[in-house]
Amino acid sequence: MIESIHGHEVMHMIADAKRAFSQAGLVSEIHQKFGESARFHTCSAENMSAGELVDFLIARGKFTGNPHALTLDPAEICQH
Repeated sequence: MIESIHGHEVMHMIADAKRAFSQAGLVSEIHQKFGESARFHTCSAENMSAGELVDFLIARGKFTGNPHALTLDPAEICQH
């Protein structure tokens, strides 16, 4: 069974990069760091692919910018 990775880990990776990502580039970075078959969960969703996680985070307003230049404010990462 593949272990699920919490979305907080991905959000910290993005915040630590201190740069913008395209939506496709972000999915690629997630695949490089965690593997293409990795599954992700958050406090309210589970069993997501990298692309589904990025879509989920966008829908939750975690990013600023647009699909070509997404950035993440570390303050948007919940602390629980």
